Amino acid sequence: MTDTKFKKTELSNGIRVVSELHPGSRAVSMGIWVLTGTRDETPEVAGISHLLEHLVFKGTKNRSAYQIAKSLEALGGELNAYTTREYTCYHALVLKDHWEKALDVLADLVSNMKLVQKEFDLEKGVILQEIAMSEDSHEDMVYDVFYEQVYGKHPLGRPILGTPVSVARMKQTQVMDYYRRNYTGKNIIISASGCINHDELMAGIQKRLGVKKKSELKNTRRVPRWLTRRHVVEKQAEQVHMLLGFPTASFQDKHRFEAVVTNTLLGGGMTSKLYQSVREKRGLVYSIHSSLNTNIDSGMLTIYAGTEAKNARKVGDLISKEFAKIRKQGVTKADVEMCKTQIIGSILLGSDDIENRMTSLAVNEMVFGKYRAVESVIEEIKAVTVDSVNHYIRHELDLDKASGVLLGPEVKSLESWWSDLKL
Repeated sequence: MTDTKFKKTELSNGIRVVSELHPGSRAVSMGIWVLTGTRDETPEVAGISHLLEHLVFKGTKNRSAYQIAKSLEALGGELNAYTTREYTCYHALVLKDHWEKALDVLADLVSNMKLVQKEFDLEKGVILQEIAMSEDSHEDMVYDVFYEQVYGKHPLGRPILGTPVSVARMKQTQVMDYYRRNYTGKNIIISASGCINHDELMAGIQKRLGVKKKSELKNTRRVPRWLTRRHVVEKQAEQVHMLLGFPTASFQDKHRFEAVVTNTLLGGGMTSKLYQSVREKRGLVYSIHSSLNTNIDSGMLTIYAGTEAKNARKVGDLISKEFAKIRKQGVTKADVEMCKTQIIGSILLGSDDIENRMTSLAVNEMVFGKYRAVESVIEEIKAVTVDSVNHYIRHELDLDKASGVLLGPEVKSLESWWSDLKL
C-alpha cells in the first residue's frame, strides 16, 4: 500500500471529499454517501430512505431511467446503490478514463431527482413486492424479527424496507421533502479510490455539487437500549432458523478488535469453533456462522444456524456448550494468533480491491472523521492478545443478555427450552 496517497477536502457547503490514489489501477471506484438511514426515520415514514434510493433511479432533470441505466453500463462500468440503518450509498465502478462520467451521474442522482406520480406509485408497488419477497426468505426474516425484538420501538428495530402499511401510505411530497432536507452539506461524504487525481476530482465536484445547500450534521440519534428477549415464530418452512445474539462493541469501542477476533473464533469460517462442532463433527446443519454487526454507537454479535426441526434442540444445546467451554476455559493463544492471521490476511487481500478501499475511506470518515491506513488497522489487530480477548469475553460480553429468535415449523413446542437456553 506504499504507492497510495490519501487526500481530504471539505467544500464550503460542508460536503466532505476523501480520495486514495492507486496509480497502478485501471479503474476508479466512487461513492456518494448520504448519512441518513433507517434509524433517522419516524414510524410514519418507515422505509423512506430505501424507497428514495429506488426513486432516484427513475429519472432526474437531466436523464430518464433508461439513460441512467445506460450511462455507465454502456462503458462497461457499474452503477448501484444500497440503504443501511445508518446511511445510503450510491456507488460506481468505471475505467479510469470514465471517472468524470461516473461523477456526473452520481451527482445527478443526489441533486436532480424528478418525481412523476405514476413512477412514484409504480415503485411503491415494487417495494411492496420486495417486502413480500423478504418474508419468503426466512433467513432474512429472522434477522428483521431479531432486530425488532432486541431494539423494540427504537428506530434501529425497524426493517430497512419499511412495512407494507408505511410504504403504501407514503406520499410523494414526503419523499421530496426528505430528499431536499437530507441530501445536503455535511450529510454527504464523497469517496473515491483508484487511478484518480484529487485536485481534478475536486474541480469536478465543485462544478456539480458546490452549489448544494450548506447544512450541519444534526445528531438526533439516541443510543438504543438492548432488550433481552427469546421469541418464537411458527412458520411453514423446510428448516428451523435459529438466531442468538448479545450486545457487543460499537465501531468506536476500544475493544472492537477483541470483538472481531471473538467473532472469527466463534463462527467466522470453516475453522471456527461452532462450524467444527456443529457441522463438521455432527453434520447437524448446512449453515452456521457468527456475525459482528456494528453501528456508530452500538453493536451486536449474532450466531445463526439453519437446521431440521428435529435437530433444533441439539444445535442450540451444542452452541450453549461451546460458550460454556469458552467461559470456563477461555481461549488459547494459538486460537487467537490463528484468528489474527486470518483477519490480517483478509484485510490485506481486501486492500487490493479499490471498491473495498472506497468503502473504507467513507466509513472511516463517517465514524472517526479521519483516515485510517491499512497498516495502522493491522497494528491494532496485532496488539490484540490472548489475555485481552479472554478479558473481553469474560468482562465485556454480557452473555446473560443473550436474546434469540427461533423461526420455523414446530417451534412453539420448543418455547420453554428456548427461553431457558443459556450462552
